[in-house]
Amino acid sequence: MFADSTAVAEDELRAFEVATRDLVGLALRSLSALGGRVSLPQFRLLLVLHERGRLPSSQVADALGLVGSSVTRLADRLVAAGYVVRGSDPGNRSIVTLDLTRRGRALVRKVIAHRRTELSRLLAKMGPETRAACARGLTELHELIGAEFTVGRPNSMPLGRLARRLP
Repeated sequence: MFADSTAVAEDELRAFEVATRDLVGLALRSLSALGGRVSLPQFRLLLVLHERGRLPSSQVADALGLVGSSVTRLADRLVAAGYVVRGSDPGNRSIVTLDLTRRGRALVRKVIAHRRTELSRLLAKMGPETRAACARGLTELHELIGAEFTVGRPNSMPLGRLARRLP
């Protein structure tokens, strides 16, 4: 990677803004294609548990960059829907843990598979050189975003880091 002091051209900035909206839209469509059972924030919580396994709710909050009460509200809905189970730490009963249920794991796998299918379909329409250049650019952007948004927050997990590790 290299740093260039030149200003970002307006058309380049606009292309990245549009791509951001498009990718968020793709993520939302992946959720709604399966009946819209969970919101994007709820799905982010499911992804953290999918990636890291059973965690204290405070660590889930840290990973998502949220306060504990927000995670509690998200978890309440996911527990009621049967996607998450609450537990406790045997060493400290005041610690509430969260974990995916079998149903939660299945939902995460289905959403990821749907999103990958849609991405594959779209990427197949691009020329190989353009696709490879986009992949290189996005990889570099991810490295910059990951470094920028995890500074001082070692437990936070940007969505991109999760997506890279998921099947």
